[in-house]
Amino acid sequence: MRILLFLATNIAVIFIASITLNLLGVEHYLSGTGLNLQSLLIFCAVFGFAGSLISLFLSKFMAKMATKTQIIEQPRTAEERWLLETVAELSQKAGIKMPQVGIFPAQQSNAFATGWNKNDALVAVSSGLLQRFRPEEIKAVLAHEIGHVANGDMVTLALIQGVVNTFVMFFARIAAYAVDSFLRKGEGEGRGIGYFITVIVFEIIFGIAASMIVSWFSRKREYRADEAGANLVSSAAMISALQRLKAEQGIPDQMPDQMMAFGINSHLKNGLMALFSTHPPLDDRIAALSRRS
Repeated sequence: MRILLFLATNIAVIFIASITLNLLGVEHYLSGTGLNLQSLLIFCAVFGFAGSLISLFLSKFMAKMATKTQIIEQPRTAEERWLLETVAELSQKAGIKMPQVGIFPAQQSNAFATGWNKNDALVAVSSGLLQRFRPEEIKAVLAHEIGHVANGDMVTLALIQGVVNTFVMFFARIAAYAVDSFLRKGEGEGRGIGYFITVIVFEIIFGIAASMIVSWFSRKREYRADEAGANLVSSAAMISALQRLKAEQGIPDQMPDQMMAFGINSHLKNGLMALFSTHPPLDDRIAALSRRS
């Protein structure tokens, strides 16, 4: 199913991007006379944004599939009824429409929120979190996720990713054209093998650098979601929930890699790898809330 979903997403990106380019009347960005920078920028923007926006619109479906989240349609237990009532209360307080609520099987305590807009979202918590957290801590975690939704973090992250994709593709092709022209030393027209190889190399290099920008934004949005959670419940409850998450850091994480940026808890990275972390250290988040209270 995941392979089929991956293929379908890529086919959709190519299909929509091709139609958009044809409607815009965009000429090929590379000819015998050199690069057409305007056409190249439009080409990169269409393909750069197409992938991130399609992923955004499919985010709820993909999240359910990746985490095996079970949506609570009708509560079967007192715990599920409490979850629905709590999310409804927090959503009303945050001024957003009630999101779907679900539970996903995972030993580690975690939760995530996703959706293409604040009034069509999904909030889910792990079974491990429900088993070990106190009600006020669960409510704080839910408030954190509602904060993400109310802040529009999913949409903003998709737009930032689209901009990053655009400029990675744009500058990689400019660099590849320069390298290819140097290797051919003006002999012949069109692209040589050096162009195709260099595009891939530079997309990897620029992509790694660009991912640090996206990760930086992701860390900033975690602080904002913690603050939103503290406003919806209390700083004490939010701090208590983060301290509980810190105490459980030794428990193996079962959240799929593609969902890590959306969870409240994430693997801790050290050294240079910390630049690629989607979450700040829990100690820093607790300290930020402590200064606020």
